[in-house]
Formats: sequence, C-alpha cells, structure tokens
Amino acid sequence: MEISASLVKELREKTGAGMMDCKKALTESNGDFEKAIEILRKKGAAVAAKRAERSANEGIVKIQILNGGKKAVVLEVNCETDFVAKSDDFLAFADLALNAIVASNPANIDDLLNKSFDGKNVKDELSAIVGKIGEKIEISRFKVVEVENGMFVDYIHHGSKLGVIVKSENTDGVDEVKLTTLLKDIAMQTAAMRPSYLTREQVPQDAIDKEKDIYKELARKEGKPENILEKIADGRLGKFYQEVCLLDQAFVKDNSKSISAVIAEFNKENSSQIKLADFIRYQLTDEKK
Repeated sequence: MEISASLVKELREKTGAGMMDCKKALTESNGDFEKAIEILRKKGAAVAAKRAERSANEGIVKIQILNGGKKAVVLEVNCETDFVAKSDDFLAFADLALNAIVASNPANIDDLLNKSFDGKNVKDELSAIVGKIGEKIEISRFKVVEVENGMFVDYIHHGSKLGVIVKSENTDGVDEVKLTTLLKDIAMQTAAMRPSYLTREQVPQDAIDKEKDIYKELARKEGKPENILEKIADGRLGKFYQEVCLLDQAFVKDNSKSISAVIAEFNKENSSQIKLADFIRYQLTDEKK
C-alpha cells in the first residue's frame, strides 16, 4: 500500500525516529500506526543490544535534594559522545530516570528500568532513545540517601560530569544559610581534591601497609637505620592522610586549617555540634560502584 508523507511525518513526531525508519515501519505494518510504533521500539531494543559492548564514558551526573535537605538522589547516565550528552533527547531521558527514582525509590538499576514516570516506562524510553540516536546509553549507578537530624548539600561541577553530595548531622537549630555556605565549600573541595575517605579510620589496613612499605623503602635508600624505619613510616603517614581523607585535608579557602578544624571553628562560633558524616562523589571517569 502507498504510505502517505503525512503519516510518516506523524510517526516521526510521535517516536523521534528517522524518516526512512518510519516509512519502513509503516510499510512493514501495512499502514498500522500502532504496529509501526512497536516495530520501531523493537528496532531500538535491537540497536541497544548491538551497542552493549561499546564503551559509554560520556554522559551526565544529576542530583536532586528533597525534603528540605533531608533526602538526596544522585544519578549517573552515560553515553558514548559528549555531543549526545548535551542533546535534548539524552537530557530528557536522564530527567525521566531521576524522576522515576524520586517517585518510586527503586532497589537497583534493573528495578529502575521497570519503573515508569508520567506514563513513560524507563526501559522502553531507553530502547527508543538508543534506536533514535544509535549510541550506547546506560544508567550506570544511582544512590538515594536520607538523614533525620541533618542536611545534604550538593555541588554539580560545570558541564555536569562531576557531582558531590555532603552529609552533615546534628544540624537542627543551626542557621541554615551559614551551614549551607560551609557545606557548599566542603562539597566543592570534595569535587576538586578527590578524597577517597572521610576519616582515617575508614582507610583499609592494606592501603596503609602499602604506603608504609613505600616510605620504609625510601628511607632505606636515604641511608636511614633499619631500626627506625617503622617510626619514619608512621610519621610520613600524616601526609598520606591529608591527601586521601577529607577531614584531614587542608581547607582550600584557608590552607592553614584542616576541614575538621574549620568544622570545629564553625561549631564554636555558632554554639553547635554539627558533624560531617559522609560524602558521595560521582565523576564520569571514575570506576562505577
């Protein structure tokens, strides 16, 4: 049967697929509009399967703070190219995924893919956008966190390829403007200085032992006596902690103070007992956790 240009145009507007793909789908379905949509969706799923082995290292990090700072959602959605990462279709899909997380609180990525928001199923929309764009697109990770007597503050770096959430506790009754300013500075520091841990206690023993072995070998090459190598290594661990532990890092706005000292100073000035409890740092190039 002859497929009219207006029907092809209508299908294209409905699905976002290319003109030729729409015409082929309508021809295959003998002009059945709904069946043509199904054909295009299946094509999208097939393209997604074909793209599964491709690397998707570009994308976007999105964060939403909810319930007056008591709840936070962070999400990473990936694609293959920066061009696609900036496209309206990709950004709309990332928004859909974030909204579905907020609305449904899924347990994991598989669960999220089966959720819907505003009448749109996440898995179906993912297949559709992959079919339309032709790149591998994936939801690589997300996290939902909540706090009672505390507050989350976020920071998204320019370009949305890096996002941070910092969690504070014991914040009830504290001036929210002052606290938000402090936590925003700490979130920006976390983005820039890449701490791996919040406190020294969180550093695995094998990481500490590895550092100490390096320090001992350096001291040995410097000609230091064998019986004091352990003491030298212990002394040098302080610099290691200052690099990898957020609370030990020098505050970027005042290098004479550590983050823990800045928090202690804030508590003294505001008669408060706030505590920096955790942080989440998502960056596109990081290993997915």
